[in-house]
Amino acid sequence: MADSDGPHQGQPLLDHGASLSDASVVMILLHGRGASARSILSLADELDVPDVAYRAPQAARRSWYPESFMAPIEQNEPALRSALQVVSDTIATVTEAGLSEEEVVLLGFSQGACLATEYVARNPQRYGGVVGLSGGLIGPEGTTFDYEGTLDGTPVFLGCSDQDPYIPLERVEETTDVLRGMSATVTKRIYEGMGHTTNEDEIQHVRSLLGRYVDMPATAETADDDDEE
Repeated sequence: MADSDGPHQGQPLLDHGASLSDASVVMILLHGRGASARSILSLADELDVPDVAYRAPQAARRSWYPESFMAPIEQNEPALRSALQVVSDTIATVTEAGLSEEEVVLLGFSQGACLATEYVARNPQRYGGVVGLSGGLIGPEGTTFDYEGTLDGTPVFLGCSDQDPYIPLERVEETTDVLRGMSATVTKRIYEGMGHTTNEDEIQHVRSLLGRYVDMPATAETADDDDEE
């Protein structure tokens, strides 16, 4: 059910890059806690991929949900439900412009990565891609992630440090297993000692994923490789 009165409804939706009418692919960028749509939208310039339309929704008070993503789900409601609705509504603006979900790539960092992976698990179908940078599925330790449906080969890239202070490595492993079990094609990279940030290897993988949809030379390994840790 749509949540028209949640905390994140009515917040800004920023755009960058190609228009929806000219784009070959749309990337929806989901920022982390304490950040902003504008800050994550700067990733578009770093990626420097042609013919991509970028959309970045803003969370109310710069946070998609109040507690850790490892907290009991009810402690993050109604903000989490509202945040998931924002993702759905943003995708709707894309499909209403004539593109399909198969031309939508979801990318999130930290809280945004948790939101992106949780959204596709709850709303399984073929997407253009999913990128989770330093995040994973939402729920407390011991959660049974029993999602129905298939992601139908959706390419997924998950990158995280082996020593992230906010994201347990076990949750990244669980997320990998769950999404693979839903027939996603998952590439996972675990970086030694990186901390809670991103690196150039992750950026290259995102460029490679977008390169499936636009006319550009490949600059990294394709995002459907198996794990390399």
